[in-house]
Amino acid sequence: MRRTGFLYDQLYLLHDTGPYHPERAERLLAIHQGLKQAGLLPHLIPVPAHPAEMKWIQTIHSEPYIRRFEEHSLGGRRTLDCEDNQMCPATWEAALLAAGGVMEAARMIMANEIDNAFCAVRPPGHHAESGEAMGFCYFNNVAIAARYLQQTWDIERVGIIDFDVHHGNGTQHAFESDPTVFYYSIHQHPSFTYPGTGREFEAGKGAGHGFTKNSPVLPGQSDDEYRRLIEQDLLPAFKRFAPQVIIVSTGFDAHADDEMADMRLTSEGFKWIMHAIMTLADQYSAGRLLSVLEGGYALERLPELAADHVRILLEMAPTTPSAP
Repeated sequence: MRRTGFLYDQLYLLHDTGPYHPERAERLLAIHQGLKQAGLLPHLIPVPAHPAEMKWIQTIHSEPYIRRFEEHSLGGRRTLDCEDNQMCPATWEAALLAAGGVMEAARMIMANEIDNAFCAVRPPGHHAESGEAMGFCYFNNVAIAARYLQQTWDIERVGIIDFDVHHGNGTQHAFESDPTVFYYSIHQHPSFTYPGTGREFEAGKGAGHGFTKNSPVLPGQSDDEYRRLIEQDLLPAFKRFAPQVIIVSTGFDAHADDEMADMRLTSEGFKWIMHAIMTLADQYSAGRLLSVLEGGYALERLPELAADHVRILLEMAPTTPSAP
């Protein structure tokens, strides 16, 4: 059995987005309950949440943005940059703890204290730009962790896989000129899906050209299309890039029961995706895999999806993907 870390903190629940907001504390409660009911919590190694040092936040976000976020949150403002980004005075601390907790999970992986980790954090992060909060996101947890790995642990190649149903515009923009980070995203596009980025021709810029790969999926597609695109686009790209650590932006909102998009992935489809990612980690990154929660809003489905996800992280031997 693999040594799997689990990041979860009650302080993440204090980030109050108000009534009827889809990104709410009940998401984490559902995930925690699912892991408890499945009997998985005793098998997981707790990852403590520490606030991220400002020097790491500044590797991705501009100082004026950071100051504005802090002032708005602690000053009692209810939104930052747009109405989607609802917040409260506790949001600032929760965001620091989310970024810092993910970094601690990365540290534990690199220190060989755990093999991989699932980080059940909020606020999520992959939409957060250098100078703008977007799509419920304030600090880009995955991007900050990638820079931490590179600058502290001398990791030369970080692979990021984003299977949230929405494109991770913030993560792509953070690394689109950087050949040391490969960003892959599979997401719904076009239709109304937020944020409207992530088209196939977006492949990076300058020295980073060729190190961004997007697999847009038409609305209404299911497991077969995800499998086709992952086998066609992700697997050969990572074979060429050979990442030393893999970070996953884990979104469960492409499930057929999630109303935040128009995708039809099944629970079996999600399991196939994660088995494929675990196989990549075994092939290229010595099993080092850091999974970070992004979206997923169907409260009745999250317990099952999270339990499936963690069971795969805990598996004892490399698993060959099978048909969903």
